[in-house]
Amino acid sequence: MSIFRPFILVLALLCGGCAALLAPPVLPGATETSVLDKLGTPTHRYTLGEDHLLEYAKGPWGQRTWMARIGSDGRLVSYRQVLTTAMFATLVPGVADKQQVLRTIGAPGETSSLPRIDMEVWSYAYKESDVWDSMMHVHFDRQGIVRQMLNGPDLRFDPDRRFP
Repeated sequence: MSIFRPFILVLALLCGGCAALLAPPVLPGATETSVLDKLGTPTHRYTLGEDHLLEYAKGPWGQRTWMARIGSDGRLVSYRQVLTTAMFATLVPGVADKQQVLRTIGAPGETSSLPRIDMEVWSYAYKESDVWDSMMHVHFDRQGIVRQMLNGPDLRFDPDRRFP
């Protein structure tokens, strides 16, 4: 028996465990019932034409939100993490409204208002480039239209308060 055999066995078990962690919990084509059985009750539900979306906000301080799109046939069309730079980029200031924001990136982790400039702000914690703890702030006017989007570091993760 080789001295390396136990090492190889342990390595194979660890790699198998990692692969299971990376596998998506639901796959396209699954029924809505099986999606709900696997993922539980969604944090929010949204209508998207004949389809609907099930939002699953996850992670520490809401840095991950998964959106399951269920088609009109009651089957899963897609399941993806939506708090990403690419998804934020689809929200066009002056065009996107609150409903589009909700259907695109889900509900905010925090809301606030800026009375002096008459804006409402929805804030989303996320991992920029899947690395940096960041915060995206979506500013709405009175009509609920996105006017600007600002991102920066998430100060909750800055223990030495380097950022003012």
